[in-house]
Amino acid sequence: MAQIGTDIHLAKTYLEAGNVVGIPTETVYGLAANALNPDAVLTIFKVKNRPSFDPLIVHTDSILKVEQFVSAIPDAARILAETCWPGPLTLLLPKRDLIPDLVTSGLSTVAVRIPNHPLTLALLRSLPYPLAAPSANPFGYISPTTAQHVADQLGDQIPYILDGGPALVGLESTIIGFENPIPTIYRLGGMDPAQIERLIGPVDIRTHSTSNPQAPGMLSSHYAPRKPLRLLRPGFSPPPGERTGTLAFRQSFGGITEHHQRVLSPTGDLAEAAKNLFAYLRALDTLDVNVIYAELLPSEGLGQAMNDRLRRASVPDGSAINDSQ
Repeated sequence: MAQIGTDIHLAKTYLEAGNVVGIPTETVYGLAANALNPDAVLTIFKVKNRPSFDPLIVHTDSILKVEQFVSAIPDAARILAETCWPGPLTLLLPKRDLIPDLVTSGLSTVAVRIPNHPLTLALLRSLPYPLAAPSANPFGYISPTTAQHVADQLGDQIPYILDGGPALVGLESTIIGFENPIPTIYRLGGMDPAQIERLIGPVDIRTHSTSNPQAPGMLSSHYAPRKPLRLLRPGFSPPPGERTGTLAFRQSFGGITEHHQRVLSPTGDLAEAAKNLFAYLRALDTLDVNVIYAELLPSEGLGQAMNDRLRRASVPDGSAINDSQ
């Protein structure tokens, strides 16, 4: 079973031996390996049972290091990097041959970011190579926001998990590319698109699911609990029942036992809701319920990213339902 601790030197020792380790970031916990070692990267795919056509995000600690494994940084990308890193933003940039094709699933671009977590930044500063690190969960399941989440799911397959406490953002990073005249957001996440537009002007948001993703986290079935998840439009309520679980934005529903309910933010704070989203989905997934109903959030700021995650986690096709269905 994986050891949980804060020993950066021990994590580094495992990484240098070609192992994978769990690492904390401000978004979610990652499953990290030496991004320049194809055998180590392959272990990530095996542990997660992740399809090899789904590219990975590469993490490092400085723009200077990023320049070592990308061939160019467009002006708009550099503005974002200098302003928003460390932070929950991933840039798609043309890669150098130094980055194995396995990391990028054969694409000519590599997804890179500098995470905003002191423990992981200290680890990255101690390494002569970047880390490839998707979320530390079985492929398609809810992303982990604590070290214990990682241990519960992957602890029998990895040697060590760096414990950096609960993730402060709780949503994966926003991913943006620059191959078109107007930069393209491929995944909504922990950075509000409005904040990006204030820095570089208009962006195109293209988060539709695909079986041939241009960026990490674009597959249609993702972030899902094992219990069926159904969506509710604002104003509708789930059918009453003892074996029904609910995920609400600001207030609980009538007719459902309180133990089976989770409220993301009683004050309507979207940042608080984002921080709680995956943890509450996990909690509901452990209950004796046969279905989870989730309320869509206001489609603004981080609410857009949370709705994206809920739609991809829902059955059968991500469409919202009303209480008569």
